[in-house]
Amino acid sequence: MHASKRKKLESRGWKVGSARDFLDLNAAEEAYIALRLKLAEGLRIRRANTRLSQTELAKTVKSSQSRIAKMEAGDASVSLDLLVKSLLALGASHKDLAQMIK
Repeated sequence: MHASKRKKLESRGWKVGSARDFLDLNAAEEAYIALRLKLAEGLRIRRANTRLSQTELAKTVKSSQSRIAKMEAGDASVSLDLLVKSLLALGASHKDLAQMIK
């Protein structure tokens, strides 16, 4: 957030903070969420770049289209295991995964 916008909000009585503050997360929880979101974004980008539909990817990883949509949205109900498995199914290497979470 730009400093000017933050100052304007605070002058009107708003409390401005981060998601960590709002959700009362510790550093490990915040890092875990960031990791999940980076992998989810990587999955969405890689799937789009390979021109696969969510349905086609779902068939490849023996899941459902709705599950793929949840993975790409960073839904907490999706395991990291399934996210990584799906990325590997799209041809991501260990190096690619490391780059995503860097």
